[in-house]
Amino acid sequence: MRLAELSTETGVSVATLKYYLREGLLHPGRALSRTSADYDEGHVERVRLVRALSEVGGLSLARIRRVLEVITDPGTDRLHVLEAAQRTLAPEGAVPCDDPGAGGSDGAHEDASRERVLAWVERHGWQVDPHDPFVDELARAWEACDHAALGLDEERMDRYADHVEGVAEVDVRSVPADPVRAVRHVVLGTVLVDPVLVALRRLAQQHVSRGLQGSAGSGAEAATDDPDGRVSS
Repeated sequence: MRLAELSTETGVSVATLKYYLREGLLHPGRALSRTSADYDEGHVERVRLVRALSEVGGLSLARIRRVLEVITDPGTDRLHVLEAAQRTLAPEGAVPCDDPGAGGSDGAHEDASRERVLAWVERHGWQVDPHDPFVDELARAWEACDHAALGLDEERMDRYADHVEGVAEVDVRSVPADPVRAVRHVVLGTVLVDPVLVALRRLAQQHVSRGLQGSAGSGAEAATDDPDGRVSS
């Protein structure tokens, strides 16, 4: 198919497709002449993938390029595929923290937040890389909850972690054995399933809230069924 047909098939404008080609987000088509090329279903899939990563996953073009590079040429065995995939999804500019106290004037403060997370992780029995960028991300997020006085103490964190571990079990057990497919599965599954989990959490909160309101209402009716409004024993 020509570029115009690719545009019709994917719903992406020709101008945007040309931009994807210039930025390396879309691989070149088979050259037919100096000014035209032929595109196939692989290009359709790639364009839809870029749109999903951008519109659903909320990734910047720079991070999309990094994701595409990893899933195209992972260069790793299955033992390290999860780590490689997750590093691809780390916040922009994040790096493994080999020197936690090297953050300037705020280094000691950040180090204390990291140490709290690492102590909690160890107590909870999780085996993680202590230098992983997501340790720092959790430290910042947890501290933000503290500043907002949300009451996110270690007991509540434990309860969250127990449920998240169940989600992780589903994730990890669904990873294919083949390294190339595994990286693609982990990266795309994380980016595109995260919004699903967020939406599920919102709906579950609504469900639980309505259930609790219903239970409270039933209890009130049962307690005030005396015609004179006296509470029955």
